Amino acid sequence: CDTPKQKGKTSWSLDEYASSNGYYKEIWRPGIHFTPQINWMNDPNGMVYYDGEFHLFYQYNPFGQKWGHMSWGHAVSSDLFHWKHLPVALLEEDGVMIFSGSAVIDWNNTTGFQKNKDPHPPMVAIYTGHYTNLGHGLQNQHIAYSLDKGRTWTKYDKNPVLDHKMENFRDPKVIWYDHEKCWIMTVCLPLEKKVVFYKSKDLKKWLFLSEFGPAGAIDGIWECPDLFPLQDRDGNEHWVLIVNLNPGSYAGGSGGQYFIGKFDGRTFRPITNINKPLWLDYGKDYYATVTWSDIPESDGRRLSLGWMSNWEYANNLPVAPWRSAMSLPRQWVVSGKGKNLRLQQTLPAEFLGLRRSGKSLDHATVNEANQFIKNQFVDLQPPFEVSATLVPRHSTEPVRISFFNHNTQKTILEIDHMGRMVEFDRSQSGNVSFHPRFPSRTQIPLEGSNKRIHMKAVVDNSSIEIFLNDGLQTITSRVFPVDRGTPITFSGDEKTRLLDLHVWKLKRSMGIKD
Repeated sequence: CDTPKQKGKTSWSLDEYASSNGYYKEIWRPGIHFTPQINWMNDPNGMVYYDGEFHLFYQYNPFGQKWGHMSWGHAVSSDLFHWKHLPVALLEEDGVMIFSGSAVIDWNNTTGFQKNKDPHPPMVAIYTGHYTNLGHGLQNQHIAYSLDKGRTWTKYDKNPVLDHKMENFRDPKVIWYDHEKCWIMTVCLPLEKKVVFYKSKDLKKWLFLSEFGPAGAIDGIWECPDLFPLQDRDGNEHWVLIVNLNPGSYAGGSGGQYFIGKFDGRTFRPITNINKPLWLDYGKDYYATVTWSDIPESDGRRLSLGWMSNWEYANNLPVAPWRSAMSLPRQWVVSGKGKNLRLQQTLPAEFLGLRRSGKSLDHATVNEANQFIKNQFVDLQPPFEVSATLVPRHSTEPVRISFFNHNTQKTILEIDHMGRMVEFDRSQSGNVSFHPRFPSRTQIPLEGSNKRIHMKAVVDNSSIEIFLNDGLQTITSRVFPVDRGTPITFSGDEKTRLLDLHVWKLKRSMGIKD
């Protein structure tokens, strides 16, 4: 277990841990992924941008390293990678946990929360209240507001604002719909595999609009939805509906799917095939994915974040005194045409600021690539980035890319261009014994027919995120290597060529002390 190094120490207060020599230095603590300083974290919540700050709220247990006592933790960043931890924003109180939800900036003061002397518009959190000890297990929708850039919060005294006396009714995502000057809420009926749309003029009174579902993947409960407009590269507007589900994802357990279509202010109508799931990610560890609200029009990007874990084993990850991590932030665009529309995921421009030193090789065999890495990166350790375009030429053999090679330890990405399949194998990736569902091999049909395959991998201390063909398909996975070994090795037929091989060392962005 990767606890901070201090003899005889079994439990920590936040102050003790933050002032210790082991702060953020555990072997599996990510260097560029967001993690809580201490204790349990799951879904990203309330992601909103205001006055130069990206706000990240998240499901948080202030009292332990496993799920419970759900509250909203809070952090802010100016660049999506260097995060400042802030005090817990919304605490479980009076038998009501603070489940997942969203946040918006009420620019027009539709709520009336902003008074004459308040310098900032209300930042309003919309979340599910989960009742734990009031004689029922109801879930309903609440709001809270901040008038000081999210630093302090007041729960609305007339909560809940939307209540159907249901036990499973959660995860509201709210957007401003400018065409009708109203708010639109997308919220899940998990057991019915439906999302429901409501509208409001003031975030307090909500009117039912329509339902969508069941559709796509329905083997698990539906959670953490998102609805937003997104342009393709030709400037055409589409609407994207995100639905996370657990279990029933492509790789097993938790995952996310999406639909692309039209929204008229009342009803979502998909264009893509609702009988064939479109997956946000093909790995085991990309869940509860939602996007930031209130990104300025001058920026115009749709930026997302996912929880980098899986409910099959999330409570058992072999880390301490913290548990769970977020994915890297991603930028989404729509590519393709008609029923073949797809989300394409890339790393945001801010990621380039993490690059510390890099080398490139224009044209190489797999052996030449290995020799290049060995010669140029003697001390290569996570976090690092590697990318290349694989050209099979006349080869019929798959290309294998191995990470953290040491004796029998290895994590393998195998790309079979002939069979148009990709396999990600973490069954021997290091510590895999903490849960029987963790060791896994996942096979993925490779989209498209282009023989040239572009691959980018971002490797951190306990994760690998892979982007295939400029993010048309992604694979996100936690790994816990016992020994760093050889960070990356290529293997395959010598006929295969690697074009534009780039390797970058990355600067650590999390846990850096001033």
